[in-house]
Amino acid sequence: MLLEGPRTPLRLCEVAIPEPRAGEALIKVEACAVCRTDLHILDGELAQIPYPLIPGHQIVGEVVASRTLSKGSRVGVPWLGRTCGNCAYCETAQENLCDQAEFTGYTRPGGYAEYLAADERFCFPVAKKHAAVEVAPLLCAGLIGYRALRLCGEAERIGLFGFGAAAHQLAQVLRYQGREFYAFSRAGDLETQQLASELGASWAGGSDEQAPKPLDAAIIFAPVGALVPTCLRAVRKGGRVICAGIHMSDIPAFPYSILWGERRVQSVANLTREDGLQFLELARQVPIKTAVTRYPLEAANQALADLRAGVFAGSAVLELVRPPGGRTKAR
Repeated sequence: MLLEGPRTPLRLCEVAIPEPRAGEALIKVEACAVCRTDLHILDGELAQIPYPLIPGHQIVGEVVASRTLSKGSRVGVPWLGRTCGNCAYCETAQENLCDQAEFTGYTRPGGYAEYLAADERFCFPVAKKHAAVEVAPLLCAGLIGYRALRLCGEAERIGLFGFGAAAHQLAQVLRYQGREFYAFSRAGDLETQQLASELGASWAGGSDEQAPKPLDAAIIFAPVGALVPTCLRAVRKGGRVICAGIHMSDIPAFPYSILWGERRVQSVANLTREDGLQFLELARQVPIKTAVTRYPLEAANQALADLRAGVFAGSAVLELVRPPGGRTKAR
């Protein structure tokens, strides 16, 4: 599924199977989850998008050819697709900030396709006992939620603003760790609030409502800048507001008084491989269950539209099904 320009539908087309370069593996895609970042790319909101582009960065697939990965093994391919390895960021455990980083489904071809070539160093091992469609959402939504949680420190009472794919996974981690969480969705979205309650929320309501208790931290998953002052008002002195999205609408002016008291605002930028390894192990221990809505590859435009409209709770996943002995088909 090819993106040929901003705000244009993806086009189903035939392209050559990619030729892996040195250090890359050829991977046959089993499933690729759909992410809100894909919408930002579709809308042309990220810088220097190299059209035409194959989106998708929450990929589970089978290794077809590789020098370092076992043929036939299953791997996950995340957003961070490659770094230089020798800059000041890479050498100080901050590879997520590398200025030469490449990103799957953005600056390098992604997983809305039957095959992709991926840097072997940035592939995570994935057990075959789990369905690919259930694992795929862990590879971005889960990872970003985990990194955002790490930035919350030891916070015990956490607000989750925007209860989509990332929040419904993080909710399970918070419950496993014995922390309280409060879920904030779009006003009137009772279905999502009910899901949050079923996942253990101490309270669930609209983002226009006041938290019943002062929060130690708030994580903003919705790309809505107006939520920053809302969250600053919701956290206690010393509290943290973590902006988890790669893109956000402008943050409106707000009085210094709601920042005062050593409250802080911080963004999450990408993730590291260490984040990925830690989170996938934690996901196994919890274990995290993902709520997925399945789409065939050729329905990627519908999946993106449904994500934009908030049609489903959890994650949309493009699923590729291969009949025995036959050519890959989307179902």
